[in-house]
Amino acid sequence: MVSVTHAVSRDDSGLPVELLTEGLDAAERAQLEAALELAGDLYAGHDLGTGESMLRHAHGMALICASLRLDAATRIAALLFAVNEFLDDPGPRLEREFGKPVADLVEGLHKLHGLRPLTRMTANATAPEIRAQTEVLRKMLLAMVADIRVVLLRLASRTQTLRYFTDHDEAQRTEVARESMSIYAPLANRLGVWQLKWELEDLSFRFLEPQTYKRIAKMLDERRSEREAFIQNAIERLHSELAAAGIHGEIQGRPKHIYSIYNKMRGKKVDFSQVYDIRALRVLVDRVEDCYTVLDIVNRLWQPIPAEYDDYISRPKGNNYQSLHTALLAEDGRSLEVQIRTHDMHRHAELGVAAHWRYKEGSGHAASAYDEKIALLRSLLSWRDEVADSAEWVEQFRRASLDDTIYLLTPQGRVIDLTRGATPIDFAYRLHTELGHRCRGAKVDGHLVPLNTQLENGQTVEITTVKEGGPSRDWLNPQLGFIATSRARTKIKAWFGQQEEAELLARGRSFVTREMQREGQAQAKIDDLAERLGFKSAEAMFVAAGRGEVGPRAVQTALREPDSEAIAETQPEIVVGRSRSGDSSDKVLVVGVGKLMTSLSRCCKPAPPDAIQGFVTRGRGVSIHRVDCPDFQRLVARHPERVVEVAWGGDAFKGAQAVFPVDIEVEASDRQGLLRDISEVLSREKLNVTAVNTLTKKGKAYMRFTLEITGVAQIQRAVALISEVRDVIRARRR
Repeated sequence: MVSVTHAVSRDDSGLPVELLTEGLDAAERAQLEAALELAGDLYAGHDLGTGESMLRHAHGMALICASLRLDAATRIAALLFAVNEFLDDPGPRLEREFGKPVADLVEGLHKLHGLRPLTRMTANATAPEIRAQTEVLRKMLLAMVADIRVVLLRLASRTQTLRYFTDHDEAQRTEVARESMSIYAPLANRLGVWQLKWELEDLSFRFLEPQTYKRIAKMLDERRSEREAFIQNAIERLHSELAAAGIHGEIQGRPKHIYSIYNKMRGKKVDFSQVYDIRALRVLVDRVEDCYTVLDIVNRLWQPIPAEYDDYISRPKGNNYQSLHTALLAEDGRSLEVQIRTHDMHRHAELGVAAHWRYKEGSGHAASAYDEKIALLRSLLSWRDEVADSAEWVEQFRRASLDDTIYLLTPQGRVIDLTRGATPIDFAYRLHTELGHRCRGAKVDGHLVPLNTQLENGQTVEITTVKEGGPSRDWLNPQLGFIATSRARTKIKAWFGQQEEAELLARGRSFVTREMQREGQAQAKIDDLAERLGFKSAEAMFVAAGRGEVGPRAVQTALREPDSEAIAETQPEIVVGRSRSGDSSDKVLVVGVGKLMTSLSRCCKPAPPDAIQGFVTRGRGVSIHRVDCPDFQRLVARHPERVVEVAWGGDAFKGAQAVFPVDIEVEASDRQGLLRDISEVLSREKLNVTAVNTLTKKGKAYMRFTLEITGVAQIQRAVALISEVRDVIRARRR
């Protein structure tokens, strides 16, 4: 767990045991004394990698835990933090001698120690994405452990290390301070343990910016006597006013934190004399309503500065911090900051989440049940993101929570956050799309696992790939459990979509090339042919041809007669019955012209009472289109002079002979008997089917029926009835 060197043990006598055991009962005191004895035996003659005596570090950690009023198990775990280095099987022995909670806490500390190389690496990084991983690491420290006391122990350990460095100018203390400032101090803030947060920040700042630290400390020291006299006078005045108002309150001067002063000077770009909390008071009262009464009193005693008032009681901070903050101008024209809170708010402000492991007075039982602790943690883990370099990272952090996010490691030490239940395939796609496509295997913590294995917090995942290839369709099957994230699912579907389009493109290119060779125009310009057929590009034409939307006749006509109505003849049909529609010349009248040869276009198959228009073709008379036909609109755009007004003739609405071919398109989930069921509907409606075209792809059936109808009402009724057939997704007139 720790780096151990053999050296002469330092003199660690004089440990104030009474402070270490404060608040514990006789049985717990006996256990703690046994832990002290075991630690002394195991750690004697050993130092940590920092140079600090192991035993001194253990004592320091335990005293910090006692100052946070943590329970006996946590204090004992602090003393035994490094036993994994000395005992072959520490778990059973610790559980037997000190209980399972102690064994679990020590094991949790051992797990967190595995993050040490990562935190060192991340603390020294400067790239935006790597800096953002600092935030992930803070959350990972919490998510990796079932008991938040493990993180409190880690914070106590780091605080003790920095305390040691105040007396020992070790070479590595700058690196440790940088890591503490970027990882551990913000983590203490998130947990609301300000007692440790301020110390971690001040000590780290002292080592990182020694000159600035000394300058601010000197300015504070130079005005100490003046400041203390002012504070004492202010306390007496305020105490008198509180007594007159019948409020029992405790008033104290607030400690000065050098890093906080530095931050305010830097953030607000002001001089030392303009920092409001150089002179500060804290007022502790019994009730929330008393807080606002005290606020009114201080506003009467001194002139408030409006922009410097914050009500964190009605609007607590993300870590549940509550207090009233205000800044005022005293008689000498200089500022005074006052914080007002209840005693309970103050305990939470100083101890944060640690306050919920305190003992009830006179009781040997914890103040909160385990489920209450977890509920508290969930509220504390509503992170207020500080990383602003990448909007994507910030949004991911905002959504993440202890309940639904896990944190994993790459072999290179990068931290990846994923939805709980994610698999190695999700992990691969989270790293890189191409890595996901070529994923063929995975190792978790060095062991081969199936690709549908659900990953757990803190695991190291290594992806095995092939040089070429793509995903498997099985990955999309929810029953097989290969993927859990929408990102992976979207990427896989996109890959198959691209493959299908590439296949259609190749098939269509081959088809068009073959037709051009048959017509003896192999050297014709592809782009010109695509334009004649109404496509924006040759690729779009090839894809349409691959789908069967461009037939041989359309290509041949476009090649032979570039200005003809080629695009109106694009749909091949499989004829299954003889048409009874006959000639349409008596059904359509060309307005203002004598009787001309007309034909109903096959692209939109108009039928009365559809709104129609005519287009004069070369050699085939007037082709009749629905006015909303896309092919007709393209013809109009190219040759508006060849458009003529037409109308349905009287014969179009007479007798059984007045029938018109119309296409219906059906999309459905493929199954046995589907075509039979749809045919039965058409048969009941007495509709003659003259052509059927079917295609099945990926479990979907795509059908086109050409029907003979006498009016649009028939087709509307047929579409409605077909839509009600089981497994039909959509039915519409083409």
